[in-house]
Amino acid sequence: MTGEVPRPRPDGVDPSHWRGRATDPDADRSRAEDTAPEAVARLRARSRALLRDLLRPHRARLGFAAALLLAQNAAAMAGPYLVMLGIDRAVPPLRAGDPGPLAAVAGAFAVAAGTEYAARRGFLALSARIGQAVLLDLRQRVYGHFLRLCVGFHERYTSGRVVSRLTSDLDSIAELVDGGIDSLVTATLTVVSVAAVLLWLDLPLAAVALLAFPFLFALSRWFARASAGAWRRSRDAAALMIVHFVESLRGVRAVQAFRREQRNQQIFDGLNDEYRRANLYGFRLIATYSPGIKVIGNGTVAVVLGYGGWRVLGGGMEVGVLAAFLLYLRRFFEPMQELSQFYNTLQSATAALEKLAGVLDEPPGVPEPPRPTPLPAGPQRGAVSFRAVSFGYRPQAPILTGLELRVPAGQTVALIGPTGAGKSTIAKLLARFHDPDTGTVELDGVDLRDLADAALRRAVVLVTQENHLFNGTVAENIRFGRPAADDAAVEAAARAIGAHDFIVGLPDGYATDVHRRGGRLSAGQRQLVAFARAFLADPRVLILDEATSSLDVPTERLVQRALGTVLRDRTALIIAHRLSTVETADRVLVLDGGRIVEDGPPARLSAAGGRYAALHRHWRASLI
Repeated sequence: MTGEVPRPRPDGVDPSHWRGRATDPDADRSRAEDTAPEAVARLRARSRALLRDLLRPHRARLGFAAALLLAQNAAAMAGPYLVMLGIDRAVPPLRAGDPGPLAAVAGAFAVAAGTEYAARRGFLALSARIGQAVLLDLRQRVYGHFLRLCVGFHERYTSGRVVSRLTSDLDSIAELVDGGIDSLVTATLTVVSVAAVLLWLDLPLAAVALLAFPFLFALSRWFARASAGAWRRSRDAAALMIVHFVESLRGVRAVQAFRREQRNQQIFDGLNDEYRRANLYGFRLIATYSPGIKVIGNGTVAVVLGYGGWRVLGGGMEVGVLAAFLLYLRRFFEPMQELSQFYNTLQSATAALEKLAGVLDEPPGVPEPPRPTPLPAGPQRGAVSFRAVSFGYRPQAPILTGLELRVPAGQTVALIGPTGAGKSTIAKLLARFHDPDTGTVELDGVDLRDLADAALRRAVVLVTQENHLFNGTVAENIRFGRPAADDAAVEAAARAIGAHDFIVGLPDGYATDVHRRGGRLSAGQRQLVAFARAFLADPRVLILDEATSSLDVPTERLVQRALGTVLRDRTALIIAHRLSTVETADRVLVLDGGRIVEDGPPARLSAAGGRYAALHRHWRASLI
């Protein structure tokens, strides 16, 4: 990240931060659009649809949990009513020497307390099981969807945002599921139940209590609106902070090489302060709402106590009814205060669910065909055709225009040309990281768009300059393309490539942990492991994208020997700047501006005096 430290606007939002959200599918619009009523409504509709879909498999258990919650609420509501009966119906007989009514009321109170405990315990256990099952399903969906989205999506959607979705956003939802949702539901049900009981218990007294409702409604409505925006802004600020953190650590070598530590720290401090301000604003809202509820509640209790006491003195009301009414009234306002404590969790989780729904709604750039076409069987396999292919990463800037290319099965074709000529674009289209805008890319006569993704990945393998090795052993990395391969097959692939000798020389041989990104191995060793992986996968088509460009000459010679084994009896496309690699090809394509300007065997093109011949003379001169 470059530029000056962002200067926050008076409202606490920095425009440059929001411009960074353009990589987010649910945020690649301006802040004004993102907060427009129709945009917010769309986000909420998507999140509600996702929530319904997540809860659908648990309908039976949700019904049972609702029954337990109703039983708990009914038992809790019985307490003040039993107090009323004890005062008005059981105390007078007790004065006359009859303890029976009071014992009956006490027994009923004990039964109600036991029922409330059992129902509460059952509800918490069942709701926890449902909540964890929903979280498990959601994590699997988000992770799986990220894996299925095309490379183009991941090129514009930063890894920091991926981490934010799988950690920060899911943690917000987990916090609600683990500690908030049962309290929210219980508090809401209590408020509704108490309101109904108050109306039934004494209508005139309830009418006096209802005088507080306009103030309560206005305060709650203000809090709901203000906090929704506050916690959505908090989620965005958290995502931006995680993005910068992840990107800085991924590029830590460049950060340290250019002495950017202080500059990146300043940027992080600005993002961190924005996150602090967003959270602080939300807590300030709670600091206004929660005491406000308490003031309204205490004022209502005082008015009801005064009016009720006046009626008791006049004989228009019994003491037990007033006592029960006050107990119920306290139960009405206490959950309202609890709701304020959990509302921030609810809003944060709602904002997170909207983000996750946006990701899950992102359509795959290369969708699976509804009815896949199988690849034809036979010894001659791997024929590639580009028929009138046009493609551009942006509509206004095409890379390829009307490309026509036929590669027979088993032929090795080298692609050379200046940067931006379209070499890597051809490789990405053949690997189906993207689909062409017009035309078709075919493998053995089948349009790649008609192939099942699993079949395509088995048939076409891409080996890049920085081929990724995962945490794990050498053997696990070699069998990455064929997880079911046994140890003998893994060793055979390594021997065929020429990697066996260096592997057995490692501390634990094939069981040696390669560490993060293969950091325990040299560049040449990593490339040999990648070739062994490709050899074991046995694809019809192998694409080598600058696979030897970062190697020194001795290592390149070692890798070149491995290439002869990897390329044998399969179609291959080689993208390379080093002509030592190109000379192993059966055919060379020279590209410029997305067009094929020369096509033929290396020897013939060298003698023709064209662009390839000029490159060949320059390469020969560099070796002298």
